Amino acid sequence: MTDIATPSNFKFCPQCGTGLSWISAEEDGGAKSRWRCTACSFVHWNNPTPVLAAIVEIKETGQILLARNAAWSGKFFALITGFMEAGESPQEGISREVKEETNLDVSALNLIGAYDFKRMNQVIIAYHVVASGEVILSPELLEYRLYEPSQLKCWRAGTGYALADWLTSKGITPQFVELPPRPDATYTKDS
Repeated sequence: MTDIATPSNFKFCPQCGTGLSWISAEEDGGAKSRWRCTACSFVHWNNPTPVLAAIVEIKETGQILLARNAAWSGKFFALITGFMEAGESPQEGISREVKEETNLDVSALNLIGAYDFKRMNQVIIAYHVVASGEVILSPELLEYRLYEPSQLKCWRAGTGYALADWLTSKGITPQFVELPPRPDATYTKDS
């Protein structure tokens, strides 16, 4: 594995306040460069963040809900995603995220898989969820669309691979697009 000195949200040691430095040191498995404190030996491990993703199937219609994030430009729609909270399981977390972002109640969920997303330093834990209720979007989402599974398009990273695996499990050959509008979106583009 190559050491990558990526910008960190840690500029100073959270224990003593000294500025962090990009330093190589011996660890299990050999030398490893990380952001380290030269005063108290704090190490910023910068481990990947667990992100939850849901392919939300509307129970009554079998359609898949994709939403457009308020922070995105363009008309791109993606899976429902969010960060795990401390003290919750991935299953609890994805049910919470679906409820918070869409107001839908999850009645069934199945793990699709875990997917690396190195560009964002994340591990995506993806689920297929069956949900029902009235869609009311959170302020972070601008709009949603419902799609037949065969209309969905994947991209070649993160949630795109989760969607492709789910489509394949349903006997649908995934369609891929090459250039995502955002580095973390599985999407379809509305013209």
